[in-house]
Amino acid sequence: MIVRSLILALAIALPAHAADYTVDPAKSRLGFRATQQGAAFDGEFKKFDAKIAFDAANLAASKVRVEIDVTSVTTKAADRDKELPKSDWFATDKFPKAVFETTRIEARGDNKFAAVATLTIRDQTAPLVLPFTLDEKDGVAHVVGSVAIDRTTFGVGQGAWATTDIIGKPVTVTVDLVAKKQ
Repeated sequence: MIVRSLILALAIALPAHAADYTVDPAKSRLGFRATQQGAAFDGEFKKFDAKIAFDAANLAASKVRVEIDVTSVTTKAADRDKELPKSDWFATDKFPKAVFETTRIEARGDNKFAAVATLTIRDQTAPLVLPFTLDEKDGVAHVVGSVAIDRTTFGVGQGAWATTDIIGKPVTVTVDLVAKKQ
């Protein structure tokens, strides 16, 4: 009887598996907005791989890990795009990937959530909270969110670029993902 009670208690305590989702890259965008000499510009990472397990009714079992191919960065400005892979910026020869990984997901009501996570860029890891909305219909989820980060926390923009005279310190990361439940 004691053994059965212990097994039942453990089964109740362990979170059930959340549904896996596959991102549709053609309908998804992982972007950012920054400033150069006071003027805003947009960029995006064309390649990323997301492993998503999500269940709104069981957030304890939900998790997200996104590996971003930093070499795929583009701002549609040739001079800037030529500089971003270099050692003062993303140093893609040493750090070709950035990683976003949740530690938990919190409900905020009305299809609003927050991904409590870490972000690693250039081997520098910092915590962040990404608020997002999630709408799901017929097994297809649409996630939209954004969060401001300090680029200097991750060593992005070193040397002469470490100051904010030319390139602003805050960068707003934007997420617009469409994913299908498996």
